[in-house]
Order: sequence, then C-alpha cells, then structure tokens
Amino acid sequence: MRSTLNQDAVAAIRDAFEADSPGSSANVSFLNAGEEHLLVKLYVGKIAQLCGHFRFPEEVEATAATYLKRFYLKNTVMDWHPKNVMLTALFLATKTTNHPISLEAYASHIPRTAPSDVLDLEFLVAQSLGFDFAVWHSHRALWGIWLDMQSLPDVSIEVLSKAYEAALGHVRAARLTDAEFIYTPSQIALACFSLASPAMASSWAHAKFPLTPHPPVLDVLEPIKTLILREGSAPDVEAVREVDRRLRLCKNPEKIPGTNAYIKKQQEQERKADEKRRRKAEAARISMEESDPFGSELARKAAATAELDDDDDDD
Repeated sequence: MRSTLNQDAVAAIRDAFEADSPGSSANVSFLNAGEEHLLVKLYVGKIAQLCGHFRFPEEVEATAATYLKRFYLKNTVMDWHPKNVMLTALFLATKTTNHPISLEAYASHIPRTAPSDVLDLEFLVAQSLGFDFAVWHSHRALWGIWLDMQSLPDVSIEVLSKAYEAALGHVRAARLTDAEFIYTPSQIALACFSLASPAMASSWAHAKFPLTPHPPVLDVLEPIKTLILREGSAPDVEAVREVDRRLRLCKNPEKIPGTNAYIKKQQEQERKADEKRRRKAEAARISMEESDPFGSELARKAAATAELDDDDDDD
C-alpha cells in the first residue's frame, strides 16, 4: 500500500515540478516509501514526548499515534510534513477522547506554533480518517488481561504487577509498528504480556482454553512479538535528519507558497469554487422560477381541492 501511494505521489509531484519549471524534476531525488515511513515513525515517537509535557492520559497518546499513522496511509510526507500533521492529530485526539484543551493554550506551549498551524489541517486530517475517530487500543486490553490474571492460582500480585509494567512498555513500543493494522488489540496485548512474562501469558491462555492442549491464540503471538522487537524502536536520528533534508528539496511545489505551481493551484481552486457557487445560485434561481413557492405537493393538493369544489357547484 505504501509503495503504491509513494509511486503515485512521486508521479504527481514530478508533474508539479515540471509545471512550475520545465526540466526541474530531472535532478530531484524523491523519497521512497521506506524513507517516508521512517520520518512518520519519528513523529509518532514525538507524540509521547508532547503528551508527557501536557500530561495527557494514555488514551490521548495512543489515539493520536493511530491518527498520524492512518493519515499517511492516504497521504504523502512530500505534500504534508509529519510535524504539522502530528500537532493537529494530537489536538484532534484530545477532543475525540474527551480530554479537550483550548487551541490557544495548546499552541502557546509549543515553540514556533500558531493556532492556525494546528487548525488549518484539522479538516484534512479528519477527512483522511474518514471521520471515523473511535479507536480500540491494546493498552486497554492489556489492563483487562492483567485484572483477569489475578484470578489465576498461586499468582503473586507483586510479580504480576511488574510483568504488567514491562508489558505496557512493549505496548507503547508497538505503537511505532503496524501491528494495530494487522492484529486485534487483545492479540497485541497478550503478545506484549508474553514478551514480559511468557509463563504467565501461557498460563492465562491455558486457563481460557482448559480443554485444548495448545491454545490457538498462542500461535498468533510469535509474529506479533517479532514485529514489536524488530520495529518497535525509534529510528536513527541521523538517518531521519538526512531524509528530512532531502524532503526540503522534493516537497510538492503546489504546497509551497510563492511558487508558480502553488499560485496556479490556488487560482484553479478559486475558479472551481466560483463555478460551484454559480451553479448553485443558478439552480436556486431556476427552482424559484419554475416551481410553486409553496411546493409542488401543496400545489397538487390545492388543484385537487379546487376541482372538487367545481364539481360541488355543478350539482
């Protein structure tokens, strides 16, 4: 999916470069899908830092991370830089999880950020999410498993609590991966518990499936654990810095104010908006001229009543 999106984006941006200045795309080194994902991954990690600064709860952090990753399943960093989208995704998450903060207070605590920087992208982010804001998180499933494990025989609450804290760390690492797009929250939660304490996770699974020698849920855990261990760490800063440097050179000129491509794009959008307004006004004018002001249904009823009255007069 990311490769296809990247190829389509590069083709469109290359055309934008050529429209802005013919021949200018020849020496541009566009980002590939892996490099785009690397940059997004860095800003997914920065969400946790911002949430710590604002003291937002776990639900806000997890939701914002999901929003940011989902946004870039439909968009490219060469159109929208992850820093700006990340700030908007986090602000949107505070509202959808019922932990709102005023826009002014939010922007004032982030250096070089104006309220408009956050608000300008809010509709775009919501639209890219399909206006589907509900997210089911693995940290909530982990809490449920932890509570249920307390009913296991001969379990030490102290040992169980330590395993839970370690598992929660793995859940947070899982947010840097694509696990939530592939597996259910409960599967991810149990895999994280298995990373923290394989014996406890296995005991709990066997307790849930007492008649099965090998609970089927255990077969799902290994690929999840491998994914988290392989991809659940922050990317190399120097590698991301190089990607970000190249991004400045291959950013879509239609998104850069002052370029010919940007001006043409704005003019085209204004032309389409004017045309839409004209069509709407014309449709309203025709409707007023051709239809009865009281509505066609009322007009038909009035005509039928008049005919009945005429019949009565003839008698």
